[in-house]
Order: sequence, then structure tokens, then C-alpha cells
Amino acid sequence: MRKAHSSHDNATGRQLSLLIGLVVVLAAGVAMIDLGYAITRPQPFPHPGLLALVLVGAAIANRVKVYVRMRSSRDGTAWGEVPVLIGLVFLPHGWVVLCAAAGVAVVKIVAGTAPHRAVFSVAKEVLTASTASLVLTLAGVNVTADPPASTILPVTLAYLAMWFVDDLVFMPVIAIASRTTIAQVARKDLGGKLIAHAFRLVVIIYVIEVLASGSSPLLLGFVPLLIACLHLWHSRQLRTKEERRSWRELAKTTEELSSVELTQVLHVAATQGARVFSSDVVEIDLTASGIDRVVRAHGSEVVYDGPGPRAFAGVSEITAELETTDRSYQAGELVLGFHGKVKLNEFEQYKLKTFAAALCTAIRNATAYAELQRLNEQNAYDAAHDPLTGLANRRELYEHAGTHFRGSPSDGVVALLLIDLNHFKEVNDTLGHAAGDAVLREVARRLADAAAPGDLVARLGGDEFAVLLVNLPTPALATHRAKTMLAALEESVAVEGMQITVEAAGGIALAAGSGGVNELMRRADVAMYQAKRAGQQTATYVHAQDTADIGRLALGGELHRAVAEHEFEVDFQPIVDLGSGEVVAAEALARWHHPEHGSLTPMEFLQTVERSGRLQAFADAVLDQALDASDLWRDAGFDLPVAVNVSPRSLLDPRFPEAVLSRLSRHAVPADRLIFELAETLTLSQLDVVGKALTELSEAGVRLALDDFGTGVTPLSVLSHIPVHQLKVDREFVGAVQTSSEAAAVIRSTVDLARSLHLTVIAAGVESEPQRHALWSLGCLAGQGHLFARPMSAARLLATLQRGTAGRPGALATSLHDGAAVVRMSRRRSSGTGRSALPHLPA
Repeated sequence: MRKAHSSHDNATGRQLSLLIGLVVVLAAGVAMIDLGYAITRPQPFPHPGLLALVLVGAAIANRVKVYVRMRSSRDGTAWGEVPVLIGLVFLPHGWVVLCAAAGVAVVKIVAGTAPHRAVFSVAKEVLTASTASLVLTLAGVNVTADPPASTILPVTLAYLAMWFVDDLVFMPVIAIASRTTIAQVARKDLGGKLIAHAFRLVVIIYVIEVLASGSSPLLLGFVPLLIACLHLWHSRQLRTKEERRSWRELAKTTEELSSVELTQVLHVAATQGARVFSSDVVEIDLTASGIDRVVRAHGSEVVYDGPGPRAFAGVSEITAELETTDRSYQAGELVLGFHGKVKLNEFEQYKLKTFAAALCTAIRNATAYAELQRLNEQNAYDAAHDPLTGLANRRELYEHAGTHFRGSPSDGVVALLLIDLNHFKEVNDTLGHAAGDAVLREVARRLADAAAPGDLVARLGGDEFAVLLVNLPTPALATHRAKTMLAALEESVAVEGMQITVEAAGGIALAAGSGGVNELMRRADVAMYQAKRAGQQTATYVHAQDTADIGRLALGGELHRAVAEHEFEVDFQPIVDLGSGEVVAAEALARWHHPEHGSLTPMEFLQTVERSGRLQAFADAVLDQALDASDLWRDAGFDLPVAVNVSPRSLLDPRFPEAVLSRLSRHAVPADRLIFELAETLTLSQLDVVGKALTELSEAGVRLALDDFGTGVTPLSVLSHIPVHQLKVDREFVGAVQTSSEAAAVIRSTVDLARSLHLTVIAAGVESEPQRHALWSLGCLAGQGHLFARPMSAARLLATLQRGTAGRPGALATSLHDGAAVVRMSRRRSSGTGRSALPHLPA
């Protein structure tokens, strides 16, 4: 911008220099012609006094002007034609031209005018005076021989010629300097100029007629007074017009300042300010609200808009504070720069103050509007984005997905990936919400980085995220993209000096032909829970598997009624000594006796319970029924421990251990008669979180069993994290113990590990006598399964125990030993440090 302005100024300077040079050359040529004429036709030297009058008159007439400010110079109408034309009528023309040029030169030198301007003014004076001399010479004017009236027409023609040459020379210079057209300069105040020229011509003719007729010199006495009156009248007329024009310009500029865009306000003020105040440079130094911004304009062009400081280096600077009339708001400063010495009159000062106040108000309004617009944009952004992670929120996801649903089919396949972080609540409960927020932000960052261009990553709330996959060439690519995004979460997250592993499950749903965004979200949710149940990282929605999912979702609204009306009942499956066939414990298995769907297993409703907020009420109901059963059996002479499955989410509640011990005391059940079973598929991060509760329960005497042992990935690490008393071999290995050497090896290694750690091993899912014998031969002491009994109510189990097998109460199977081979070991209850209360049978 600066270079453009500099080149423009250079071009203007070159044009002015060429034009001034041309005028000077023409004037020099005319002067040479006048000099040659004077030499070839010598004229008598006129009276020195008359020449002095011409010189002084020309000097005074060119000094006293009607000034009108135009840009950086003062210009207007002068009376220089009067003494020059009168002198040309009565004196030798060469001397008059010389005296006129000398008078102008003296004035310019005294005024300290720049040399190039002074030379131009002298050259212009030579041209205009020589033009009038030529006209009068051609007309043959001789005031001594001709009657006075005969000089009127030649003098008028000479004056018109002077006027024409003066405008012909001067107007192009003004047009170039002011960057306007010659026509605009010519039309400016044309009526006033005509009146002024008419007055001057009348004065010139009157003075010539008086002097030529030999009338009394007293008749010339009122001429200076007449000139002064005309001068004052014309000055007033021009100033009045200029003031009116200035007010119109100011009003127009003020109206243009009503924009609500700050940059437009500053640019309009800078460019229009130069026009309103005829300044060379306008600078606006904006400092409101800590802003450092300078806008600079030369004429009608903004040449700089950026940080300060101001850079004008002219002769005069006039500064106005940008403040409201009550000084309640200050925006900065307005600076008018002039290359020459300028002093504003009272009217101009008031106009500048008015302009500054209007500009300040416009700046305040534009600033307030910008702030309001920023707040609106911020509110719109906040309404569409998650405040914690900066990702799109649910609303933005729905709107974005809706636009793709309405798009062209050629845009490709649209799919939704729904991501849920596994066991994230444990992070919040253990490390605090600040650490949980840090994990969520890191997850959001990784998902956003892994997303393909055009995909939208959103946080739906809590630990749920969604990714709208768009422009997929084929549906199969959705699974590939989903795995890529979930792979980005595999690297551990460092939080408060700890390395936390983030595990997630994702459900993928392709955009359906009907149902819109809501149906797409529902299908992705169904697929996500399918992945969780299957222990997979991702799952794609399959319509054939949707019925169960819909039913499970419907169950969530019925949990409150189920707990209140005791629809949850507990059955018990006995745990049997594999060698003797005697019952040594029982596992509590909850059932939901639904009025419409019948008996539902935990696999069908447990996840719904865990996500509903009714988990604590459900767990309390199951525990109460289990302890009631223990009381019932003990009163009948069967002191059996009871095993109850516990959800990791229950262990996250710091009040859970106290609540369990309180219930044990209320039912008068010893703590070692209660066994809590945990799934071995728990991750290390989960075990770290729930370890405190498990340790507290173990120290109180409650025993812990690790369920589904062998299906996890870090069994030794798991055993080192929690105080385990029992290992429960998964039914998958038990079912294959006869046919698979690998399954048998797993069971044998589990037994060996348990013996070294003084733990008891229980086999789940024993279905046949051959399996019982195989397990016994591998060293497994206890088991449960349909071989011995199916789950049954507490009362029915008591009746079964009392009835026994082969006349042996408490036994559900025949002994694998003859009577002499069996050595009875008394049951012993575990102490605070004991590991097992199940009987140890000899190998």
C-alpha cells in the first residue's frame, strides 16, 4: 500500500514538474521576445515613480487575496490584473512586464515560498502580462491620441486574454495537485469568479478613463475604498460558500460513518477527513480498549492500516482527541498533517471538534457491534461445541448429519461410529474429575487427528464420542476407518504421573434409507453394545440382532418397578467337592421374573441395570436374599458359604464395603461365609481402581473369587493386585478338558498356581461324570454344573441338601473314593490372613 502511494506521488510530482517547466520555458521565450522588441524599438524610460507604482501595486495585489483552503495550499482570487493592465495602457509594455514580474518575485521571496512555486508564479505573471501587452499592441491603443471611450474594448479584450492565459496555465497545476480534473477546477465557484472579474474590469476601465481624460485625481480617491469593499464582499461570499460546502461534506461524511464495521469507519474517516479539511495526510491513532492501530490516508487513498506508531513528517500537525462530548469514552487521536504551515480558524476548529466527536461515536458503535457480533459468534460456537474438548456436540452432529442425509447420493456412503470408553468412571472416582477431564481432552485430540477430511468428530456427553464418516466409497471402508480411529487410543495417556490405558468399544451404523439421524444414532448404539458384550473393539449394526437390543433398551424404564415389587429373585447353584460329592458352597444367581418376558438371566439385563443408576438397589436386593439363604441353611445345620457376583461399578462406590459389612452384621452372618466373585476379564486399570474396596472387604473376612479365570490376558498381574482366595476355571476349558490337551494344560497350570499361592480352584460348567473324573485327576478340588444341580431357590436347595444322595445328607454325588481311602478334613474358617475355607482333600 505504501509503495502504491509512493509511486502515485512520484507520478504526480513528475507531471507537476513537467508542467511548471513548460510554463517557465514559455515565459522565458516570451520574455526574450519582449526583450528583443525593446532592443529593436527603444522606448523612452518612463517616470520611475510610475514604474514603482506598478511594481508595488503588483506586489500588493498578489499579496492580498481572497483565500479559500484547498488541500495543503491557500489559493483564491487576487487583484494583480488591475495595476498591470493600467500600467500597460499608460507605460511602455516591456517595463511594465518587468515590474510586474519583479513585484511577484518580491512577494514570494518575502513570504518564503518554495523556489519552484515562486518561479512558477513569476513565469505565470510574465505570460499573462505579455498576453495583455500583445492584445493592446495589436489593438493600437494610444490613450494620448485616442478618445478615452475607444480604449474600453481593447482593455476588455486584454483583460479577458489575461484571464484566459492565467486559467490555462494555473488550472492544470491545481487539477494535478488536487488529483481532480480541469473541468472540476474550472466549475468550482464559477459564478463568484465571474462577478469578481467583472468588478476588476470595471475598476480598471474606470481608472483608465479618469487618468486618460485628465480629470481630477480626487476621482481616484474612492478606488482603494471600492476595491477594499469588493474584496471584503467577495471574501465573505467565498468563505460563506466554503463553510456551507464544508458542512455538507461533514454531514455526508458523518452519515458515511454510520457503518457497523470498524475498518470501514476508519477508512471512511481517514479518506473523507483529508477532503473535508484539505489536509495532505489524515492519521487515526486508535488506542481504545488497548488496541494499537493506525490508519493513514493520503487524499482519497488509505496508504497504511496496522500497528503504530504514527509516521507523518510534515511541517504542520493538528491533533484532535477522539472522545465523546461528555468524555466518557476515548478512542484515540485524529491527526491532520500539512506539508505547509497551517493554522485553523475558529470555524475550522469547531468543525474539527465536531468531526472528531462523530468519529469517536462511530468507533464506539462499531466496537460495540463487533463485540456483540463476537459474543453472538461465541454463543453460536458454544451452542454447537463441547466446552471441555472443543469438539462438536450432539446438536451439531445431528445438524451436520442432516445435511448429508439431504445431500446427493453421489456424495458417497455415510456412516456413524459411536465410541464409548470402557470403565472411564473409575478414572474419575480414583484420580478425580480433573484427571478424567484431561483424559477426555486427550481422547478428543487423538480422534480429531485421526479423522479423515470431512469427517465430524463429536462428544455426546460423558465418555461417549461419535464420528460421522462421510464420502465413503464403499460401506466396507467404514470398518477400516473405525479401526483406524480406535487404534489412535491404544497408546497410554500420561495423567498426574501415571500411565492410563484407554479402552473403548465402537459401534458402526450405515445411514439407513429412512429414519434419519435418530435411527442412525440408535443403530450405532445397538452395535456398540454388541461390541461390548462380545469383547470386540468394533461391531457393525446387523438388523437380525436388533430385536434383543431394542428389548434391552425397553427394560431400562422398568427397573424402578422391578426393584420396588421384588421382581428380582435369587437362585442358588451348589458348589460340590469333586472327590466326595458333598456341597461345600453355593453361588447366588439373580433372575428377573418379568411379568411379560418371563425369567431373564443376568446376561439379558445386567448391562441395562449398570447403566440405569439402579445398580445399588439391585445389588442390595441380591445381597439381602443371599444372606437370608445363608441364615436359612445355617439354621438347618448346613453352614455353607454363599458366593455373590459383584459389579466393578459397585466397588467404585466408597460406601460399598461399609454397606456390605453392615448387612452381614444385620443378618448375623460371619464375614467368611460371604464370597464375592469378580470377572477375571477385568483390566489392570480397573483392578487398580477397585483394589482399595477389595482390600477393605478382604481384611474384614469377606473372601474373593476370581471368576472366568483363564480368559483374561494377565492372570499373574491380576493375582498380584487383589487378595484372591479362589480361582474359578471358565466353563470353556472345563467343557474341553477331555478332548483338548491345551484345555487340560490350562487347568493343570491353574491348579499348580493355586497350590503355590494356597488358593482353591473351582471348575465351572461340570456337565458329566467323565469331566468330573478328569478334573479330579488334574487336581481340581471343587466344581459346579448341571451334573450336580441346576440353579434353584434357597428353600429347594435346603430340601435337596437334607435329602442328599445314597443316604448322605449334604451330598449330591457319589464319592470317588472308597471309605478307607477318604481322610475327613474338618472344615476351617479363614482367618484374617487365610486364603480358603473350602476343604482340602488329599491328592
